[in-house]
Formats: sequence, C-alpha cells, structure tokens
Amino acid sequence: MNAIAPAGASAAAFLARHAARAGASAARDAAAEWLGRAGLPRSGVEAWKYTSLRVLGDVAFAAAPAQADPARVEAILAEAGRVFGLEPGLPRAVLVNGRFDPALSRLPAGVRAVRFNEATDLSPADDVASALNALLAEDGLVLHVASGHDAGRMALLSVVIAGDTPLSVHPRHRIVLEPGARLSLLDLAVGQGNYLNNPVIDIAVADGASLVHAKLQAEDVSARHLAVVRADIGAGAHYDSFTLTLGAGLARHEVHARLGAEGGVVHVNGAQLLDGRQHADLTSVITHGAPACNSRQTVKNVLSEHARGVFQGKILVERIAQKTDGYQMNQALLLSETAEIDAKPELEIYADDVRCSHGATVGALDGDQLFYLRSRGVAEHEARAILVKAFLHDAVALMGDDMLRAVLDRAVESWWNRKDA
Repeated sequence: MNAIAPAGASAAAFLARHAARAGASAARDAAAEWLGRAGLPRSGVEAWKYTSLRVLGDVAFAAAPAQADPARVEAILAEAGRVFGLEPGLPRAVLVNGRFDPALSRLPAGVRAVRFNEATDLSPADDVASALNALLAEDGLVLHVASGHDAGRMALLSVVIAGDTPLSVHPRHRIVLEPGARLSLLDLAVGQGNYLNNPVIDIAVADGASLVHAKLQAEDVSARHLAVVRADIGAGAHYDSFTLTLGAGLARHEVHARLGAEGGVVHVNGAQLLDGRQHADLTSVITHGAPACNSRQTVKNVLSEHARGVFQGKILVERIAQKTDGYQMNQALLLSETAEIDAKPELEIYADDVRCSHGATVGALDGDQLFYLRSRGVAEHEARAILVKAFLHDAVALMGDDMLRAVLDRAVESWWNRKDA
C-alpha cells in the first residue's frame, strides 16, 4: 500500500539532517535513498489518497534537545496520570523528546529492556513513516518477555516538549514475547508545542503468547503524529490492540499485522475523536498467511466542526490461509455538517474456504433519540454525550484488559468534557 511515487513532496530538510550526521549506517543510507526517490507522499499515491504529508516538507524540523525541563516533564506526566486515571504504581518506561529516561522509568519484573542500537534494530524501510524513522532514529527500547512469563501491565510513555523551534523525534521500539509469554501495554503519547512524533514499533508475539496493546495518542493539537506498528503473530498467539486518537493536528497510525502460523488471533480496533481542523488517518493491513486464523477490526469515528477522519483497512488472505475468519467494520458519527469521513475497506482473498466480511456506515446523531432523552428532562449537552458514548462503547468494550479499558473510557470522557465545555 506504500508504493514509491516520484511526485511526492520534498523531504530535503530530513535528508539534510541525515547528511550532517557522521558515520551513518547502511540502513540509514538505504532509507535516505528511498526517501530521495519517493519524497513525502501526496494524494496522488493510492495509500495516501486522503492524507497528504506535503505540510511536513514545508517545515524544517530540528533534532530535539537531549534534555527537557524536568519540572515540565513531571507536570505533564502527573496531568496525564490524573486525566486518564493511571495507577500510581504502574510500571513504566518513559521517553522524553524521543530518548529513554531511566530516572523516570520503573520496569516490571520479568521485562528486560535494552536500548536502541541502530546496527541491529533498523530494518529495511519501504514506507515513508518507517523510512523517516530509520533515517533519524536516535533512541528507543527493545522490551523482551521471557518464555511462559506473565509480565502483567506496564506503560510506554512518550513526552515531547517543543519551544519556538519545531522539533521531530523518531523513537524506535521492538517488543518481543517468547512462547507462552503475556504482557498488557499502555502506549501513551502526550506533549506540548509544535513537533513531529514519528514512532515505529516492531512486535513479535511467539507461539501461544499474548500481547494486549492499548495506544492513546493525546498530543498537542499543534503536533503531528506519524506512526507504524508491525506485528508478527505466531501459532495460537494473540495480539489484541486498540488505538484511540484524540490529539495532534495531523495524525496517521498504520498497523501491519501478519498471521504467519495456524490459530493466530489479531484484533486491530480503534477510535478517532476529532474536532476543530484535526485530520487523523487509521490505516491497517491484516495479512492471513496461515490456516485457521482469526482477525477482528472495529473502528469508530466521532467528528465535529471541520475535522476529517480517514479509515483504510485491508484484509489480505493468502492462498494457504484456508479456514480464515476475518471481520472489519468502520462507523462514523458526524456531529457537524462540515465534518468529513473517508473510508476505504478492502478484502483481497486468494483462498476459497474463508469467512470474511466488511462494512462501513456514516450518520449523524439520531434526532428521535435526542428528542426522547430531552422529553425526559435530560439537558441537550447531556443527551448528546449519552448518545456519543453509547456509539463508542461497542468499540472500547472490545479491549481485553480491564485497567486499559478504564483508561480508554476516561480518555473518551475527558475529550467530550473538553469539547463540550
């Protein structure tokens, strides 16, 4: 879905930062060559039909400073904990301006963390977000859970603070669960100022292992967010993910999940809650590459004012993947006449013994339901809140971890309260 197109916007500013770096690796040079040919995609590229990155080429993002004001960082973390109801003792790995901060981090027992190493942690890039990350990544973590170990819950917290100069950060992570291992991960991005956050996470869930992954993107509306998650799922393994997008003026989250062994299960659910002139894009490719695998995807969008949401979801069933069960649904609730949703669900099936379906719906709040609530004494803003939360409930309820689901519920509540204030 990310074919090279020479008509892309210039990536010159990013390439200049790479050129100024001493001792670049082969992976970085390959990413530079790719970006030099492809550029930053415009709407003429099919995978970017609804989301242009031309705006990124107009900004000379500087590298983020190695240090940030500790008091501001602590204040942002404390506010995030209060708003989203994070447990005070929740184990966490904290990145500040794209760099791991050991002093703010406390890892759970049984999770081994190794710092990013460009010599081993940069894989070839064939999409723009991964190429930008490979070009400029400076730090990140490899989180490793040993075979058969239940590591419980932890948070991966990203805090970015930008001043007058636009900054970009490019954290690179890898999460490895050995056979039978378990982990529940809250992936939270917050920050202040004008910046680009470009995280890439490579995930390997081995046979019989289970990863629950809740991503909450609640960054400053002045920020841009460009993320990729790649997940490989083993035999009988589970990857249960949910992405909730609240922040950033321009955001795109891509998920590429591959079911490569029999009996694997993938859930790639999410919600996008947008107002003002926010633009958010959730793009997914779920590849069934083995028999008897199951995938589920439910994505809800709530859009108001001039916000624009994009959903592109593809289920690819390879010839070997008999007995596939794949389901995909995208629904949008438009709260204003100027909001917009673009949806492109796809099924590409090469096996003949499968059960796959997809669908999309778009609508406004039901006038009869609003009238019913109003007629029983419910104030209009409360009635609207009830209906919006009911619309989102089916998606958020799919999160398999109770604590992570509670965090998502609090985030939805905070967004609506802020919007309705």
